[in-house]
Amino acid sequence: MSSVPDQSGSSSLLTRAGALRVPQIAAAFWIVKGLSTAMGESSSDYLVTRMDPPIAVVLGFVAFLAALTLQLRVGRYVAWTYWLAVVMVGVFGTMAADVMHVALGIPYPVSTGFYAVALAVVFLVWHRTEHTLSIHTVDTPRRELFYWAAVAATFAMGTALGDFTAYTLHLGYAASAALFAILILIPAVGYRWLGWNPILCFWSAYVITRPLGASIADWLAKPARDTGLGLGDGPVVTVLGLSILALVAYLALTKSDVQQPLQAAASDREDPALRG
Repeated sequence: MSSVPDQSGSSSLLTRAGALRVPQIAAAFWIVKGLSTAMGESSSDYLVTRMDPPIAVVLGFVAFLAALTLQLRVGRYVAWTYWLAVVMVGVFGTMAADVMHVALGIPYPVSTGFYAVALAVVFLVWHRTEHTLSIHTVDTPRRELFYWAAVAATFAMGTALGDFTAYTLHLGYAASAALFAILILIPAVGYRWLGWNPILCFWSAYVITRPLGASIADWLAKPARDTGLGLGDGPVVTVLGLSILALVAYLALTKSDVQQPLQAAASDREDPALRG
């Protein structure tokens, strides 16, 4: 699938092609993505236990909109704005999933299914509109909006799925983390050795990183009576936040994950989505 600019002649600002707006997918991407999912879980838990939950959710939503607006205004991939948006999606996505269960009393299997359907709808409309789900073609505002809608849905679904395995299935956090660590190997093996569709493998792995990171964060932070290590949400957020800052600073300085048009076009022929 090509990332060549749209040749349709449309002058719409939503469809006008420009710079690529997402990073090159390599080891650094998966590391920061995993850290951001864990931080989103711990940050959400920390905030809702230290202030009125509705206020925390509103603040999370405002921060999410601010970060996403900043990212959309940049119009290209910049490490700081992109990963800030990912972290804020992680925080708000966690809150959105938790609200459905805690505030509305919706069981985790139902909320997991709801967000899975929402994600499927995003993918369906995205593909019908743009004829591709490849992140190597995210070079217009409209495609970027589809991308962030998919990202938000994966975070909410992953949060509900992680809680489903930990609570509904009574696996606890460590066993849930182990389960998702095994599951994420399936698209990796399928892509690398079995010739599976690279776009399907990428998005499958992307979804699984959310419950994997959240389960690890909960395992580290929650008390022993809840099958955790009892380190606390605050310390876990601090360590994860500093780790993300260090890695994003490195990426911002080296620009090693900035996609180039020719590089992205080649990636659609031999997609490096799960390359480590």
